[in-house]
Amino acid sequence: MKVLVTGGTGYIGSHTIVDLDENGFETISIDNGSRSRVATIDAINKITAHKIENTVFDLCDKASLFSFFEQQKDIKGIIHFAAYKSVPESVENPLLYYRNNLESLMNLLEACKQFSIPYFVFSSSCSVYGNVDQLPVTEDAPMQKAESPYAHTKQIGEAIITDFAKTCTTQFVLLRYFNPVGAHTSNFIGENPLGIVYNVVPRITGTAIGKFEKLMVFGHDYPTRDGTCIRDYIHVMDIANAHTKAIQFLQEKRNKQQIEIFNLGTGNGVTVLEAIQSFERVSGMKLNYELVGRREGDVVAIYANNDKAVRELDWKIRYNIDDMMRTAWNWEQSMNK
Repeated sequence: MKVLVTGGTGYIGSHTIVDLDENGFETISIDNGSRSRVATIDAINKITAHKIENTVFDLCDKASLFSFFEQQKDIKGIIHFAAYKSVPESVENPLLYYRNNLESLMNLLEACKQFSIPYFVFSSSCSVYGNVDQLPVTEDAPMQKAESPYAHTKQIGEAIITDFAKTCTTQFVLLRYFNPVGAHTSNFIGENPLGIVYNVVPRITGTAIGKFEKLMVFGHDYPTRDGTCIRDYIHVMDIANAHTKAIQFLQEKRNKQQIEIFNLGTGNGVTVLEAIQSFERVSGMKLNYELVGRREGDVVAIYANNDKAVRELDWKIRYNIDDMMRTAWNWEQSMNK
């Protein structure tokens, strides 16, 4: 089966292409390189058994998208990653996020209907839950106020899909994942963001390698066990495999509803300081960090109940926090070479 991966040269998209290829899917990518390096496709092709092609254009360009589908009539599934994802950037430039993240999604959904695409997997986020009342969070937890424009685009995106599904036969899986980290064990692909680096793990490894003078830990007075935010860090290859499992789930018609929602997390909450301690443990280094004030847009604590994904997708967690830090550090050192 042929699967289109949007944002295929991005962090999670690139790892998902590798996993899809390992599981026998034919894969093609669209990525305009606005948030990733399109040359990443060459690194992907060092890992995959089959040559993967990336087409470069903006999904907000509906004419180019429909022209692409006219030429690729055998696509049966779409995994949609392509979106801007930085919480601080979305706070600073909300219209950029609303325009890009929602217009690209709506164009893809129109293409699904026009070209009769049967399966669609949407890259959502645990940020749709906001500051939750109960942990671990289940898929049935009510959505609270979004803490950032980025999170709000994911809430709206899910709502758009819910309304659109009533008008078509496409089957959907919405994957709400928590905090993807780490890298492929080959060291050919990993997290390598363009522009300002916001995510905590590349900031940790970047500080250790000398890219940054020190790591700023935003907020140390939260009501958590050590005062820092709690997140559910999950290895990117575990996240990638869940997307393959989601396509197989739809392909085998195991879904009970037209739209199925799954949390993707380990189920373990890790504080920022505990993540730093894990890095220090696997690297043998002492990290230079400073506790500073809170950052706008951050939720206090969130981690997943992943029972549904484990049960219905037959999904398994293969990497622990030390594995995540070790592969991230190996990747950072590989890039430095």
